[in-house]
Amino acid sequence: MASKTSSKISSKRTDTDMTKGSPFSLIFKFTMTLLLGNVAQQLYNIVDTIIVGRYVSPEALAAVGSTGTLMFLIIGTSNGMVTGFSVVTSQRYGAGDAKGVRATVTNGFYLSIILAALLSTISLTFLKPLLTLMNTPLNIFDDAFAYISTIFCGIIFTVMYNLFSSLMRAIGNSKMPLIFLLFSAATNVVLDLVFIIGFGLGTRGAALATIISQALAVIPCVIYIYAKMPTLRPGKSDWKLNSDIIKHQLKLGIPMAIQYSITASGTVIMQSAFNVFGSIAVGAITTASKFQGIITQGMFTVGQTMAAYVGQNYGARDMKRIKAGIVSAIKIYVVYSAIAAAIAIFATPHILWIFFDSNVDVAEYIPFATIYITECAVCYFFLSLIFIYRNTIQSIGYAAVATLLGIVELIARVIASFFAIDIHNYMIAVAADPLAWVFAGIAGVIITQILLKKISNRWAAEDEAKASIENSANQVEA
Repeated sequence: MASKTSSKISSKRTDTDMTKGSPFSLIFKFTMTLLLGNVAQQLYNIVDTIIVGRYVSPEALAAVGSTGTLMFLIIGTSNGMVTGFSVVTSQRYGAGDAKGVRATVTNGFYLSIILAALLSTISLTFLKPLLTLMNTPLNIFDDAFAYISTIFCGIIFTVMYNLFSSLMRAIGNSKMPLIFLLFSAATNVVLDLVFIIGFGLGTRGAALATIISQALAVIPCVIYIYAKMPTLRPGKSDWKLNSDIIKHQLKLGIPMAIQYSITASGTVIMQSAFNVFGSIAVGAITTASKFQGIITQGMFTVGQTMAAYVGQNYGARDMKRIKAGIVSAIKIYVVYSAIAAAIAIFATPHILWIFFDSNVDVAEYIPFATIYITECAVCYFFLSLIFIYRNTIQSIGYAAVATLLGIVELIARVIASFFAIDIHNYMIAVAADPLAWVFAGIAGVIITQILLKKISNRWAAEDEAKASIENSANQVEA
């Protein structure tokens, strides 16, 4: 088939060229489509929590919540890596290099299999010591281990789903990842009911529902790419190992994985500070953070959008559009952050009851949840800045530099968490997240401005050198 061997981007397109058109309109539409999918994902995570809290026990709910930071550490690291692979895809796509795009698909696939095997082995080996180190309360330890160990056994499915979704987004298709995510969400809810209520599998049942639904979502992703996305569809010749592509993918993927792992390490330490205050505090933070997860999906989503938008325009060497895109994203998220903060603060005390059985005294959980959500909400704008600037830095080829933002977050969380543990102060413990967002957001603004100026100067020098060579050649011909 011509689409398998052509060196040009196929004209039969289900993708979006983000190097043309209004930056504000492109970013807004792309983000809103992604937002629907990400909110759906959070909703089925909430269904997990609700079913566990209502049909197992409040302790089981706290157990699932206590492993959230570990899941973020491992799954976030894998997501960072495959996102790095797809940034190379968006850069090749923006440059009009169809063969290079297909090479990123196959080599990214090979690297993802190796990544999943390594993460599963490492995480399962050190899981029990980590849970102990995190001060996991004894009354929820077994349920926590059952849940997170099952999740880690299915890392391969999570990695593959995220790889294929990231590849589609890299060339501007945000619609199909949304549809496949909705399919996964619906499957997860059904399996939750079957495994938890029907078979009585408790927290392990919730984990099984998650990994099976992700495994099933991989299938339509592959079918759609081969049937409808010739730009991403590799031919036989594309399945060769390409050392240049692999080096480029690892150059971006490893720092992005490190970035996530650094950030997640801080949240693991922060979770150990939360655990000191007992299972009620952990349960309250778990439920409030689930609600917050829906509200703040816009921040995460703009990061996915900026990765595709900036990657394509960097490949096209259009600095003016990159800067215009950043300004457009900030305008959108000034408004979004304010609305999200208001909803979070006023709604949280009224939604906790849905997570617990009627026999549970929800009033015990409300003070812990309210303090947590209020301290976070007032700093939502800084959280959005992190995603905007971190993904911009990564997509212009400076993924290693983006790890500085993770280091800033880590330092802020570690200082706040250890201080909170030392003086046993809950308000300081939950301030760890917002403090990290503020410092990392400001750092992102400063670092990005420096890097964009550096790239502009480099491109100008390259263009000048190219023009000089062309002028010399013309003079010789004359």
